[in-house]
Amino acid sequence: MNKLLSSMFALAVASVTAISAQAQEVKGDAKAAEQKIAMCIGCHGIKGYQASFPEVYRVPMISGQNAKYIAAALNAYKKGDRKHPTMRGIADSLSDQDIADVAAYYEQHGKTDAVAKAPAAPDAKVAALLQKGACVSCHGDNFSKPVDPSYPKIAGQHKDFLFVALKSYKVENQSTWGRSNGVMGGVAKQFSNAELKALSAYVGSLDGDLKTVPQSKFR
Repeated sequence: MNKLLSSMFALAVASVTAISAQAQEVKGDAKAAEQKIAMCIGCHGIKGYQASFPEVYRVPMISGQNAKYIAAALNAYKKGDRKHPTMRGIADSLSDQDIADVAAYYEQHGKTDAVAKAPAAPDAKVAALLQKGACVSCHGDNFSKPVDPSYPKIAGQHKDFLFVALKSYKVENQSTWGRSNGVMGGVAKQFSNAELKALSAYVGSLDGDLKTVPQSKFR
């Protein structure tokens, strides 16, 4: 299975590289995005803010996330590969330039030069799960240095969001919250929900670059 996953990862990296080359034609302007993020602030600019669909979980931290990943995620919502209705509605309202600008803004938003701490070693059970999923093959050292910038940093992300996201790859055809991604679908379907929860708890406990920077809608 690990050989199959390695082949899938190699193919995915090649595909993402080709997509990224096309995406470079649209250069993001973080300053311009200041007039475009009103819809983002209402959830991602409030610490501890919780979504209630498809279950209650904290919305992901996106300040400090890779710009190319943010753009890839928004385009996935726009194309329908990610089904969450609220995010699909927002993504549909954005042009390619809007997406590039918003992605550039959040990549640098709240960025500091703080050095991440060395991660605590997982227990034997979680270590085996991480090896089985070959998670480091895409998400990189300390789960904060993805092998391609179109992949997300996940270290320190909210564990409840990570759990919901991983489960969504197991139900990619679910019309309102599934996610369609061949690589992540193949990974997530290897695990029970209890195992996905254990993986999410460990990755969420790590020190990382992601954060929520409080912002007011009414600036």
